Amino acid sequence: MDIKIIARNRKAKFEYFLLESFEAGIELRGSEIKSIRAGQVSLTESYVRVDGRQAWLVNANIAPYESANRYNHEPKRERRLLLHKKEIRFLWDSIRQKGVTVIPTKLYLKGGRAKLEIAIAKGKKLYDKREEIAKRDAEREMQRRNRI
Repeated sequence: MDIKIIARNRKAKFEYFLLESFEAGIELRGSEIKSIRAGQVSLTESYVRVDGRQAWLVNANIAPYESANRYNHEPKRERRLLLHKKEIRFLWDSIRQKGVTVIPTKLYLKGGRAKLEIAIAKGKKLYDKREEIAKRDAEREMQRRNRI
């Protein structure tokens, strides 16, 4: 199947430890899918809210479609995620632990349909982030030395 990545949440790996990921469909309106295909999406401040029965994508910005005139959608509305009951139950049990949340990591088109990769994540502390930056800098320095 042909997969085309539309948007990534680049801060996700830096801000969180990603524990487990899932693929979810998204319930969209007509003008929303057209905006997604045009690449007018931002996942930076979005998260997934799970109640006992359903999962919702909250605060994801899908820009209004230029040609949709009065039938346009609200850019930051909550969108229902399409998951199996077992997956929703697993997410619900996971987020009840302290410090655990569900975040979107990337949005892509798969077979013409919009899919969202979501991950169960645990927030990193400041020292974890500093450690990761130090590792990255050390790797870059090693690569520079190997080139010369």
